[in-house]
Amino acid sequence: MLELYILSNCPYCKKVMDYMDENGIEYSKNDISDDVNNSNLIAIGGKEQVPFLYNTETNKGMYESDEIIEYIKTERINSDE
Repeated sequence: MLELYILSNCPYCKKVMDYMDENGIEYSKNDISDDVNNSNLIAIGGKEQVPFLYNTETNKGMYESDEIIEYIKTERINSDE
């Protein structure tokens, strides 16, 4: 399962969400304006920065929007998985 930590007004978050939505990628969206999501982000990733993608199946996390999109392309993650 992919978990994407975001802030609703973040343009880099929007870039990642648009890519994922346009390509049928299933993910859960966790807005860090919610204290629980913010705490989870820091616990998993170590810092309060968005976007942050966390793959619960591989325990892999990353922060940069371009890196996230490239990871999805490289790993061939799609809506069928």
